[in-house]
Amino acid sequence: MKKPNHRTVAIDTSQQMLPARARTARLPTTGRSSSILRVGLREPWHGDLYHRALTLSWPRFLAVASLIYFLANAGFALLYLAQPGSINAAVPGSFADAFFFSVQTFGTIGYGVMSPATTWANSVVTVETLVGIMLVALTTGVMFARVSRPTARVLFSKVAVVTDHDGVPTLMVRMGNERLSQIVHAEVQMSLVRNEVNREGHAMRRFYDLTLERQHTPVFAMSFLAMHRMTETSPLLGATHDDMVAQGAELVVTVTGMDETLGATVHARGSFLPAEIRFGHRYVDIFGVTPEGRAAIDYRRFHDTEVTGG
Repeated sequence: MKKPNHRTVAIDTSQQMLPARARTARLPTTGRSSSILRVGLREPWHGDLYHRALTLSWPRFLAVASLIYFLANAGFALLYLAQPGSINAAVPGSFADAFFFSVQTFGTIGYGVMSPATTWANSVVTVETLVGIMLVALTTGVMFARVSRPTARVLFSKVAVVTDHDGVPTLMVRMGNERLSQIVHAEVQMSLVRNEVNREGHAMRRFYDLTLERQHTPVFAMSFLAMHRMTETSPLLGATHDDMVAQGAELVVTVTGMDETLGATVHARGSFLPAEIRFGHRYVDIFGVTPEGRAAIDYRRFHDTEVTGG
């Protein structure tokens, strides 16, 4: 009998914090945060700043950029105040005047009302201009990288289903392309992750690559249904919902292809825990034709299923 392909990852059970079946956190999170706690790994705040800037949400990124901007101007304002009378036309000892002079210098605005009056002030202006140029360049580069980063808008069904297809129990996951543009040469992969104990009694987190009836499509324009037949060669042969819960199982689905509009490779991923896999259900039909003869897909029922008893 042909054995399914699999990859194994060992778990150090001597330092395990929770039993294997107690772990219910999703492995590949769909957001920007990770569900994995990295114990013992040093992560200084300044480590990998560029990656952190790219993965921050837009509100946090704008908040951090604004905070840096105001703190930088406040710092230079204090340097101007270190020497009384260093700014022409400014009220002596006024932090507000020093701050707004710093803002004008930082942005190279130069209204002509306030100006440096001493060598100290000119020195601070020189340093601030250099810092301003660098910060503006860095901020512009990071914002462009965030905006231009290719992303796929692939909609995964909220649940996976297991139902009979051509007389064989089949695991199915529905995906849809939310963009008007098409994804060409799309590749879909499905993997099963579950806890197992080997012959030596060691707990392992094992990955199984699930064979799909069709894992490639030349054009992903509307919807794609990934189907895995639970036959003798499948690690899911005879599996039930209770089995998947006991094994801490998780289903991972990835999509990779080229966006024809962006001309760049895009990818998306989704995962399903045992509570999100419905046995004896199938997806409702969402395809139709308009009176004008155009193909239509009803996303209002994209996640809906119905009982089949299979």
